[in-house]
Amino acid sequence: MKKVIEGIAYVLGNDVDTDQIIPAEHLVYSLSDPEERKNYGKFALSGVPGEQAGLPDGNTPFTENEQCESKYSIIIGGRNFGCGSSREHAPACMEIAGVQAVVAESYARIFYRNSVDGGFFIPFESAKLLTAEVKTGDSLTIDLQANTLTNQSSGKTYELKSLGEVIDIIEAGDIFEYARKTGMIPSA
Repeated sequence: MKKVIEGIAYVLGNDVDTDQIIPAEHLVYSLSDPEERKNYGKFALSGVPGEQAGLPDGNTPFTENEQCESKYSIIIGGRNFGCGSSREHAPACMEIAGVQAVVAESYARIFYRNSVDGGFFIPFESAKLLTAEVKTGDSLTIDLQANTLTNQSSGKTYELKSLGEVIDIIEAGDIFEYARKTGMIPSA
């Protein structure tokens, strides 16, 4: 696993729910069909209202021109990120869109566990609310060993909470690979 994640920030507000991350109308696609799967990336974060995004105009789309991958690979969220229903499609669509990490002040627990258990991306918790400190489009670097986020655009560095033992699940790829690796279930 990479020890450093570099990417462009996409900033959201508090209480971003799973219906905003992937609206129910887009839950009709198959995650196992490679072509249909792309639609989850295309519609990732498409339900987030403009005023929820930390943008001056509130209109910067997460994905552009019908693309299934976004140029934004690090999401900065506020409190209670991923609240709402427990759909696994929410963290899956973000991974399909190219998200490598989400940094939020806090998460809805089921969303956090779905993100970790599915190995979709790394859900970091920040020591402080970063939505006013980071802007959409800022260049960010996350150091997994130092547990820091550096905003290359402003030169500021912020502390992230340790991932603890969940990093082992993420490094294994998902909860099932972790269970195989540790001998909890037999290898395939």
